[in-house]
Amino acid sequence: MLMDAARSTLVIVDVQEKLYPACLDPVEMIEACCFLLKCANRLSVPAIVTEQYPKGLGHTAKSILDLLEQDSDGSNVVDKISFSCLGAKEFLTKLEENHGRDQVVVAGMETHVCVLQTVLDLIERGREVFVVADAVSSRKQHDRIFGLERMRDAGAKIVTRESVMFEWLRVAGTPEFKELSALIR
Repeated sequence: MLMDAARSTLVIVDVQEKLYPACLDPVEMIEACCFLLKCANRLSVPAIVTEQYPKGLGHTAKSILDLLEQDSDGSNVVDKISFSCLGAKEFLTKLEENHGRDQVVVAGMETHVCVLQTVLDLIERGREVFVVADAVSSRKQHDRIFGLERMRDAGAKIVTRESVMFEWLRVAGTPEFKELSALIR
């Protein structure tokens, strides 16, 4: 199954100021999240960003927030204390606002904790889930690897950011293709 922009919601989990510096390749992970947001914005894919206990862990990386398009209530950032995003009622509300969007593309951190629990809960609720391998991170490599393996074993599709872009685009030769393909040159 291919990812479809008209059926997708992008979720970026907990890429926060006090946590991402401790993770593997934080700059690359944040750049990948920004890449996904640029694609989502251009192709009208709604995006939701979460923050785990922002009072203690700080807010989302500024470069991500700068790209986040705001929804009608002024924010697509959801505060949470549960590890799974689905434990936050506001997250569920925002996800359900995207009627007909049964695919969820997930990025963020930490792969083996909040990303994993969110993905497992989404699968349990019948969503098609795509985890962007080059846009997730953990503090330790083995946690990242085993988190990705567990999500794959549970039915999530493990993809790359370029796969997301090209599947959302579907064809070359469009203005969207020209604009977004410049991001990988």
